Amino acid sequence: MQDLASAAKQVAELLKLLTNPGGLRLKYRIVAGAGAADPDGLEDRLIYVDISGPDAYLLTDRDGEMLRALEHIAAKMLQLEPDEHDRVSFDAEGFKAERAADLRDMAERGVKYVRDRERPYSFDPMSSRERRLLHLILKQHEDLRTESSGEGPRRFVVLYPKDMPTRENNSSRAREIAHRFRRR
Repeated sequence: MQDLASAAKQVAELLKLLTNPGGLRLKYRIVAGAGAADPDGLEDRLIYVDISGPDAYLLTDRDGEMLRALEHIAAKMLQLEPDEHDRVSFDAEGFKAERAADLRDMAERGVKYVRDRERPYSFDPMSSRERRLLHLILKQHEDLRTESSGEGPRRFVVLYPKDMPTRENNSSRAREIAHRFRRR
């Protein structure tokens, strides 16, 4: 990323567009550098934007769709590579912090399910960023493994016991067996 002070200034200009001509009643605080670090260590952020105000609920509506859009626009504006998009993070009224806590709770329920039943557990579909966070949260459980499955907005995380074969492995094995017994 370029100079952090310059990058933070560009993000501030984007937010000024939303508040001045855009008419949104928002207050924001931009933190760059060491102070922007994620206390949970899940995001590798260098710029953190904390938003509040009477219209902050608009950013968190629809599971934070507007927050994700702002992060995406800011990442593109700062010319970040796709694997660097979590370097800039927006939150409004603690929405993302609360969602991270929800993901941790979901993860623990999934871990308990898999360990108790020795069967895979499928989480509900979620955004790519939340799936990434869930993978990171679950990574600490060395006896389990995760994979993403599904397409587009219906993509979800599956938690498996470490040694259990995946459905994809089973279906390729089934194709292999069927191929051996096909009519000649």
